[in-house]
Parts: sequence; structure tokens; C-alpha cells
Amino acid sequence: MENLLTTQPTPRETGICCTYCVDSPVPAVRSCLHCEASLCDKHLKVHSKSPENVLSDPSTSLENRKCSVHKKILEYYCTEDATCICVSCSLAAEHLGHRVESLDEASENKKKLRNVLQKLITKRKETEERVQSLEESRRKAQEKASGEAERVTALFIDIRRRLDDLEKRVLSDISRQEKEKSLSLSALIQKLEIQKDELSRKMRHIEELCNMTDPLTVLQEPDTGDLCDPEEGGGDEDTGGHDNQRHDVDDLDVTVISDTLHTLCDIISGIRSGIYVESPVDILLDVNTANNNICISRNLKTATWRQKELKRSETSERFQDSSQVMSSRRFTSGRHYWDVEIKRSGRWMVGMCYPSIDRRGGQSCIEYNNKSWCLWRYNNEYYVIHDSKWIQLPHNISSDGVRICLDYEAGELSFYELYDPIRHLHTFTTTFTEPLHAVLCVREGSIKILEGDRKWEKPS
Repeated sequence: MENLLTTQPTPRETGICCTYCVDSPVPAVRSCLHCEASLCDKHLKVHSKSPENVLSDPSTSLENRKCSVHKKILEYYCTEDATCICVSCSLAAEHLGHRVESLDEASENKKKLRNVLQKLITKRKETEERVQSLEESRRKAQEKASGEAERVTALFIDIRRRLDDLEKRVLSDISRQEKEKSLSLSALIQKLEIQKDELSRKMRHIEELCNMTDPLTVLQEPDTGDLCDPEEGGGDEDTGGHDNQRHDVDDLDVTVISDTLHTLCDIISGIRSGIYVESPVDILLDVNTANNNICISRNLKTATWRQKELKRSETSERFQDSSQVMSSRRFTSGRHYWDVEIKRSGRWMVGMCYPSIDRRGGQSCIEYNNKSWCLWRYNNEYYVIHDSKWIQLPHNISSDGVRICLDYEAGELSFYELYDPIRHLHTFTTTFTEPLHAVLCVREGSIKILEGDRKWEKPS
């Protein structure tokens, strides 16, 4: 038996067996620090009755629970030195007067940090969520900046293209004018050279005639009728024609330069008002407002004039005496534009009006009231009209498209001819006091509201 006991590992070596159960070792559930023994449930009852016994969870070694100086069990905790001490240490000079707690008390106090830990965990989670949110915001900002950069790059590419096209067109016009003027001047120079040669011939003939001494020879000289004074008979055709022709071939026409400056201003204005950036608004015609001589297409985009009236119900919204129709959409703010195709219409008006416009009588026509603004084509001439005040445009519209631009807050309603580049026709400036509706007036043919942007070229 002794040999068996000496060969068996001690509980201190195993750290799991009860000290008093060597023959039949069972796992220890507690350790008695005072007895330096590992105990099972059976032997724990005796040791737990003694107050001097200090119990703890089983440990692989009890040596680390002893004071390295006094070799006594560590039972206390010095809060000021933050170290575990034994009874002898608590009485030593280095810990004298310090606050000392039992290990259990100090342990429980330290475990209170769990609340702090939980708060820190929550705070860290919130911080991580905030970081994720900021990273997402940064990603979105980068995407937006990238999109804006692409949009601006595309915008300036378009501007450069428009400026290049404008430069080519202007230089082409100047070159054309130069050729025309050069040909005209060449023709005039040739004509004057002929006149100069003829005058020289007459001068020589007269000099020869004046130098003759024989009267009979002078009188018998033929073809003297064309040697009359240039101021008499036929002189106006030479000198007067020369003067007139000189005025006709005066300096080059500088209006092309003026048009160029206006076009440049239009490009800049277009950029500021978003003409080249934004998309056109979706305009649908309101059948309930259409005059009975106006037929509206199924997609509510085209208005066509018909001589035979349609049998629609008479409502307070419908135009009774003017062949007009309004849009169902109204505008109370912002910047917008929409395009129309007018190639199938001979007589038309396009513009915008207040919903309070009259629906009966002469005042209901959009050129005869102060509640509408329009562009009018009549007898191949173009006018802008508001409140019976007509302004004739200096240029006719060569393209088949017209753009109407609204800047509600700025109080501006502008009309443009649609070809590349776009050309400004006129801008009304006022203060809008009501919502605005698009309005079409068709007195011949049809007008179509276009969807999306189209490239227009000036017909040759």
C-alpha cells in the first residue's frame, strides 16, 4: 500500500483529485487554502464549517496563492498598491495605513467593471456603426463627385463642340462674304478699267483733233459725236453707277459677328438655365380645354386643326372661340423647358398662360390678354406677343423646332429656335403671380410636343 501511495500522483500535482480520496480519487470541487487541500463534496462539509478556512475554486497549484515573502496564503488586497497580500504583509510597514480589502470584496468591486465594460461595448458598437455610416457617406460623396465630374466634363465637351461649330460657321460666313465681295469688286474693277480705256481713247482722239491745223480736215473727221462732255448725256451711267456700286460693296456685313455674340450669350445663358443639362418636362395636353376645332392625339402630344367641329361637351374649361388647348400640367416654381415641332403647321402660336385666362370671346386668344405670352407665326413672319403688344422678330425661323424655357422664380419665359447651335429668339421678363400652363394655338396644320432631346440642324 505504501508503494502504491508513493507512486500515485498527489492531488497537488493533478489539481483535480480530492486530497482525501487517494484510493478512489474524484474531482475536487473546491480548494481549502488554509489546509492547502483540494476537496470533493464529501470532505468539503467539514472544512466549510471552520471560519478560518478559506475556500476557492480548484487550482492547478496552490503555490501561486501564497505570499512570496511570508509563504502565507494571500487573503487580502491592497487597493493603494493594487496587489494581493497576506496577513503579515498587511501589518508590514510598506502597507501600513493602506486600505485593505478581502479578496472576495476586492474581486466583487473589480467585477463591477462589467457594467463599465458593457457600456464600453455599447459605445464601441455605436462608434463602429458611426464609422460605417461615415464610410458610406464618404462612398456616396465620392460617387456623387465622380458623377458631377463626368457631367461637367460632358458639359464642357459639348460647349467646346458648340464653340467649334460656331467658329466654323462664322468663319465660313466671313469667307463666303469675302468671296462674294471679291467677285463683285473684280467685276466693278473690270468695268472701270474698260471705262478708263475708253476715256483714254477719247482723250487721244480729242488731242489729235485739237492739234489739226487744217479746218477742212477737222470738219471732215468722223465719229466726233461720242466726244461730248462727260457731264452731258451718258455721264450718269458711268459716274453715278460707279458711286452706287461703290456703296453696294462697302465693308463686310458685320451682323454675322453680332449674331455670333448673341449665340455665345445664348450658350452661356443655356448653361446657367440648365438648357443643356436638364431633360425636357413631360407635357400632356388637356382635352377638357381643347377647342372643338382642335383634335388631340391619343398620346396627348399633338394638336391638329380641323375645319369641322368635334362634338365635345361644353364646359367652363374649354376654349369656345379660340382654337387653343392648354396642358394638364402646371408650373409654380423651378426651371423647365419643352420643345415643339411646328413643320406641319402654317399658322400657329405657342406659349404659356395662367389658368384664369378667359375661355370665351376675343380676350380668350393668347395674343390679346395680359395672362399669356406667346410666339406667333403669321404670313411667314414671326412675332412675340403679350397683352396685344406685338414685337416682330428680326429673323425668320428656319428650323422645324421651337423650345420654350421657363424660369418661374426669375420671371423669365424664353423662346429658342432649335438648330445646332440653339438660337435665342426672345425673352419675356415679368413677375408671375399664378401657376403657368403650356398653351398651343393651331389655326392650320398641327403642332407636336416632342419627347426627349433632339439634334436640330438649320435647313440649307
